[in-house]
Order: sequence, then C-alpha cells, then structure tokens
Amino acid sequence: MAQTSNLFVDQGSDYSSIVTVASGSGAPLNLQGFTVKSQMRKSYGSSTAYAFTAEVYDAVTGRIRIRLSAAQSEGIPTGRYLYDVEITSSANAKKRVVEGIVTVTPQITQV
Repeated sequence: MAQTSNLFVDQGSDYSSIVTVASGSGAPLNLQGFTVKSQMRKSYGSSTAYAFTAEVYDAVTGRIRIRLSAAQSEGIPTGRYLYDVEITSSANAKKRVVEGIVTVTPQITQV
C-alpha cells in the first residue's frame, strides 16, 4: 500500500520534495534500475494532468525526488489536486509508492 503525503505548492515558485521508498521489512528499497513517474490531476478521471519531474535521487537509500520549476508551477491553476508517485523496475513491475493531495496556492507577486 502506498504512503499518504499531502503537498503544498506555491504557484510560480520552484518546488522539490524527497520521498524515501521502503521495502516490506522497512529498510530502504534499492532503486537501482528503477524509473519514476508522478502526476497530479483534479480528479481520478480527469484527462488534464500536470507532471512532476520525477527521478531516482539516491538509489541505494531508496530516495526519489519530485520537482516543479517556477514556470511549471505558474502554469497550474490554483486549487486541490490528487497525485501519486509510481516506480517501475527494470523487469517492468510497477508500484505506487506515494499518493495524496496537492494544494496549489495562488501567486500574489507577479512580474
């Protein structure tokens, strides 16, 4: 079962978060050879998705980083979204490791 973690993103700002993936025993999962994907959507069935830049940050310690640039976050309308982070092994086995709500707060200062 995936961890639940809610995120807060300031529209128009850089965003970054590190997630540690654990094995069934609780030890960090070695993510060597894994790929990562992460998206947010208004609802489960929404056809519009906003993708995080997702990568294995430190394979040995099971750490993943998801990011949005300021330009990416500026293009996301304010509100609440659902998101998840999915890993795929080199054998093409997929697993959802984190899910939750993303709250995008409005940008006040604009250039």
